[in-house]
Amino acid sequence: HLVKLDPEAIQFAVQYVHAMAWSMPFCSVMMVGSMCLYGAGETTLPSIIAAGSNIINVAASWLLSGVEIRFGESRIPNPSPLDPALWGVKGIAMGTAIAWVFGAAVVLLVLFRGVKDLSLLPSTLKPHREMSWRIVRIGVPTFIEGVSMWLANFFVLRFIGDIASQMGGEADLQQGLQGSHIIAIQWESFSFLPGFAMGTAAGALAGQYLGAGNVRLARKAMLSCTLVAILIMGTLGIIFMVFGETLTRIISDQPSHINTVPQLLFICGATQIFFATTMVVRQGLRGVGDTRWTLIITTISSYGVRLPLAWWLGVHLELGLTGIWIALCGEIMVRAFLFLARFLHGGWARVRV
Repeated sequence: HLVKLDPEAIQFAVQYVHAMAWSMPFCSVMMVGSMCLYGAGETTLPSIIAAGSNIINVAASWLLSGVEIRFGESRIPNPSPLDPALWGVKGIAMGTAIAWVFGAAVVLLVLFRGVKDLSLLPSTLKPHREMSWRIVRIGVPTFIEGVSMWLANFFVLRFIGDIASQMGGEADLQQGLQGSHIIAIQWESFSFLPGFAMGTAAGALAGQYLGAGNVRLARKAMLSCTLVAILIMGTLGIIFMVFGETLTRIISDQPSHINTVPQLLFICGATQIFFATTMVVRQGLRGVGDTRWTLIITTISSYGVRLPLAWWLGVHLELGLTGIWIALCGEIMVRAFLFLARFLHGGWARVRV
């Protein structure tokens, strides 16, 4: 209700959350365990586990939803006997939950068996006051940063609902706006994969080098990973700008989506190098324990630039969803310069964890 969804969308959202809520502890085990492996320099196994979980996610979600797959006029019937009207969205969520359970089990197996420089020993699982305080000191700012980003995105969805109200408020119009927003985010998220990969590498390498007392190599690792991410994500940005309509038609053939999504992809495509800088430098700063400054920068940028600019362009000036995306991507540019300034300042090299 708070993000102004129509009644049918609210029903589906509740079904989805209820179906997957029980699996969240398994998701946390999979995520934290994978990051422990990354921190130890083992990046191959978490990637294989994630790929396996994604395959299970797709297969289980498809079978449990009972829906058929469509590619234009081509259709792949679902062999499952489940009724899509009853399972549908709930089945998709259950598929995700099953994938998380699988991922958590395999991550724990790898940790207990051990990799180079890292092994999970049952005898050492009891709480340790000093180590717990170090985890809290580093982890809590990152948690608050995540909540801050979530809340900012919540307000963005509210703005989209306000835009729909300005334009008449019909359910079809609201679904068209929200659908265009989600489709653009799906393709934009595809470009985040290399950024996240390079950010993970930057955090692991910079943390290890700084832990060894070598600030020069820590700085070099973060810069190198940033440049690689800029190259790859910049190339994907050009693809978004040139082939926006083609990418949209892969997901939807609705006229409202085809008219709007290419514009959004052009906007985010033009700012991909700033996305790359933000993602990698932020992950690198997290890797060396500079989580207070990542929280400060993200919060100031989100609430000082993103939300006011999104409301002003999208709602006040009535530029609609395009105006909101100009604001969102413009804020990422500002955030990239703020993170770059923190990196060049060098205060992260003096953080003690």
